[in-house]
Amino acid sequence: MAHRHTHGPRSIDRLAYQSGMRGWNPAFKTVLAVGTLVLCLAADHPAVSVAVILALAALQRFKGKLPLRDYSGLLLVPLAFLLLGGAAVAWDVSAVPAGDWHMRLPWFYLCASADSVRFAAALVLKALGAVSAMYLLALTTTACELVDVLRRAHLPPLLCELMYLIYRFVFVLLDMYGRMRQAAGARLGWRDFRTSCRSFGGTTGNLLVLALRRSRVYSDAMAARGYDGDLRFLEEEKPVHAAQIVGMLLFWAALLALAAL
Repeated sequence: MAHRHTHGPRSIDRLAYQSGMRGWNPAFKTVLAVGTLVLCLAADHPAVSVAVILALAALQRFKGKLPLRDYSGLLLVPLAFLLLGGAAVAWDVSAVPAGDWHMRLPWFYLCASADSVRFAAALVLKALGAVSAMYLLALTTTACELVDVLRRAHLPPLLCELMYLIYRFVFVLLDMYGRMRQAAGARLGWRDFRTSCRSFGGTTGNLLVLALRRSRVYSDAMAARGYDGDLRFLEEEKPVHAAQIVGMLLFWAALLALAAL
């Protein structure tokens, strides 16, 4: 049976646990990802954006052991929205022909210029570089490790715990929705558009009720296990190697050199 690739929260969580970079120190990966994100946005240079995209893709492939098919599939999701947004930036609406290119429509013209296309392309590349930097963290670091990094950064404990519990509850909702959708399909609930709308409404309403019930059950279970408002995780020591720090600094220096060109 062929394996179907998914690109939702389940896939990201699974890839984080399977990543070859999971043995890296999570605080170091956070600094690398956030620092690269800041440089990509602050440099405002297409060459820097392209360098970030290619370098992080190579890092995910060769160090993270992430197949290019999975990584490209994950990038395609935000890329579709970025291309639509870039098209809206590049093209303008006018009552008369304007710009370097124009397209006549029944009541108006769609116009674009070389400057607007270049600006839109640079904007898409910058945003894709930022997404690549965040994927570096999301695809190599588990939720438990991220919560631990946030705690060490002195974020409020309540905020950290809420983030972790909400993240984990997403998978509970996905499981419940999958079973409810399968049950509706077994009753031919998706056979046409009208029936699908009715089934979707009923499924969504029942999902809300079940989510509230399940949250109370989990709250009682946590209280029964002695939960006192502090989530504790088993922490694994992952030292930062000098080669990793040198590589990060050289990478940032190369990005700054590209930005200066």
